[in-house]
Amino acid sequence: MSTSAELRDGSAVTLRAVPYDDPVATLLVGRVQQEYVTRYGGPDEAAVDPAEFVPPEGLFLVAEVAGEPAGCGAWRVYPPGGIEIKRVYVEPGFRRRGLAQLIVAALEGSAVAAGHRSVVLNTGDRQPEALALYADLGYSPVQGYGVYACSPGAVFLGKDLAPAPGQDAAGPGEGKERSWAS
Repeated sequence: MSTSAELRDGSAVTLRAVPYDDPVATLLVGRVQQEYVTRYGGPDEAAVDPAEFVPPEGLFLVAEVAGEPAGCGAWRVYPPGGIEIKRVYVEPGFRRRGLAQLIVAALEGSAVAAGHRSVVLNTGDRQPEALALYADLGYSPVQGYGVYACSPGAVFLGKDLAPAPGQDAAGPGEGKERSWAS
């Protein structure tokens, strides 16, 4: 499945749900890992199982502009009733055009449609643009978790997700609408 959106400069964006091991997803995950190597000296060491990103338990989105891979983002269930956002990345040539906001909004919307009510994520103090993005989107500090729970420089953020119109506050599997993740 896919959907279209528009960047601030008017460029059309296609967001496609793909498997975590899709060739385009693999390319973009490799680039985000290289970004971590550049900024932190090594790749993300958090365990990732591609099966965690298979709908309805998760989702991996690829963003393309004019058919070119421009960014990605994903979510997986964590903890039950909530999700963890992973691998939000925008290629350097597509940055500062609103693409990261579109990706995160699509991830949050699909998680809500799948019945989830909260989101957490882990970023770092060497990613000021990510920190600014998440602050603008209403994220605030939460308790650390996972492999980086006690790591200096690790930043843990989260927020509650509002139910979609027509949905009640039921938990996962109750009252959800069809989406990428259903």
